[in-house]
Amino acid sequence: MYVYDSYDQQLVDQRVEQFRDQTNRFLAGQLKPEEFLPLRLQNGLYIQRHAPMLRIAVPYGLMNSTQLRKVAHITREYDKGYAHFTTRQNIQLNWPALEDVPDILAELAEVQMHAIQTSGNCIRNTTTDQFAGVIADEIDDARPWCELIRQWSTLHPEFAFLPRKFKIAVNASKNTDRAAIRFHDIGLQLVKNEAGELGFQVFVGGGLGRTPLVGQEIKSFLPKHDLITYLDAILRVYNLKGRRDNKYKARIKILVKAMGIDAFKAAVEDVWQGIRNGADQLTDAEIQRVSSFFIDPAYDVIEDATELLAQQRFEHKDFDNWLNHNVESHKIPGYAAVTVSVKHPSSAPGDVTSDQLDALATLADDYSFGEMRVSHQQNAILADVKQEQLFDLWQQLKSLEFAEPTVDTLLDVICCPGGDYCALANAKSLPIAEAIKQQFDDLDYIYDLGDIDLNISGCMNACGHHHIGHIGILGVDKKGAEFYQVSLGGNSGQHAKVGKILGPSFKADEVPAVIKKILDVFVEQRQPEEPFFDFVHRVELKTFKERVYAASH
Repeated sequence: MYVYDSYDQQLVDQRVEQFRDQTNRFLAGQLKPEEFLPLRLQNGLYIQRHAPMLRIAVPYGLMNSTQLRKVAHITREYDKGYAHFTTRQNIQLNWPALEDVPDILAELAEVQMHAIQTSGNCIRNTTTDQFAGVIADEIDDARPWCELIRQWSTLHPEFAFLPRKFKIAVNASKNTDRAAIRFHDIGLQLVKNEAGELGFQVFVGGGLGRTPLVGQEIKSFLPKHDLITYLDAILRVYNLKGRRDNKYKARIKILVKAMGIDAFKAAVEDVWQGIRNGADQLTDAEIQRVSSFFIDPAYDVIEDATELLAQQRFEHKDFDNWLNHNVESHKIPGYAAVTVSVKHPSSAPGDVTSDQLDALATLADDYSFGEMRVSHQQNAILADVKQEQLFDLWQQLKSLEFAEPTVDTLLDVICCPGGDYCALANAKSLPIAEAIKQQFDDLDYIYDLGDIDLNISGCMNACGHHHIGHIGILGVDKKGAEFYQVSLGGNSGQHAKVGKILGPSFKADEVPAVIKKILDVFVEQRQPEEPFFDFVHRVELKTFKERVYAASH
């Protein structure tokens, strides 16, 4: 992973002291709330329903064990003993005291972490596939490209006050998209042209929120050396032409839709031709410099532990389930990538205690070269585990309540904090996730359903990505009462789609039964081995409506 040089460390340390002075002046009444607002947002600090919330940057979701232990310490010292993994591969603290935030940032800086640009109208954390660098079917390792984008965009003076927040994602897999690139302001797919040269397919104008839109292709092949200059050109056009009079219409997706993709592309090309050969054009030396931080660890030369795993599978059904759902194949023979499920029934999706963070750090040291990752599904990843050690790792994860064998199933819920924490939420989301978990506790039934993405948001800002869940649930307000709208058929991957709203919303206590009726239709009418997503798009939406609303309304 990337390691700070002296300039990086100096920048982050100075930033901490600047914010310490700003916070002290605010607490002393020398800065007005409206003056302090942009300053705190630049440092990842929100004011939520009950307390401030601090979002810690985790570039492309990658951390080392030292950083994990520091976060564990911070949650004990300054918070309520737990943290939260987000859908943008970051970490949030939900209960820090405002006066403690400069000290928290200072401690984070000790381990090369910060909260810069995790909020505000700037370029946010660049995200990627949680298996980048270890999955066999990738075109190239996406992490160096994410790091190049991070270094270009961090504290970029021209893009510090954009019309609205801006998100970039990179995907490198040929066969799947775990980075949801078509639902980002800019989505980048690594590709090779007919000559075998590496480059990017570029999508622009995707996003969720009040107006969910699938990104459109703006360039089918962008040479790798042109990556930063082309991104710069897109941002310049957006910064100049994006709306600033209405925050609900300020995202680049609205600009692209209003201009049309051809006109927007022409504007970008015009700007790009003036800067393409400038100082930001990537050189082979610069690409190699950043790539050198992402070389493979010291893998042992070992064979696949096929016979050992077969025996362990036969003797332990729970282990067999876990292998089937939580373990991915690896590009190196004898290794595997493990998804640590942070979806225990007794806690909110993505919540992890300080003790669990410490334990994850130890597991990373013992099993995965001292590194851990955060996924978009709010889980943790140990990416480099020897197959012969999987059974031992599984036993330790069970003791931590991290071995739920439910990854990519209905129970692997993506869920925002909702009305329990967020001041923007219209409704609570965590109790809905918990009620659904309790309704569906038969793993054999869950496995028979196949892969189903269930996403829950407490408001239209869509932090829970409800628009692109195979089943999406949105909390809405009806004259002060909490109701929930259900959508079907969303997809965040290569077959990107925005889900369609089923119909009128439901009371909270109706939601589990509604989901059951939807699944009953699927079980009764599906074709052999037909995935839920394919089924939803084969049958008409009225097929579900007739079942759901016949008894409900």
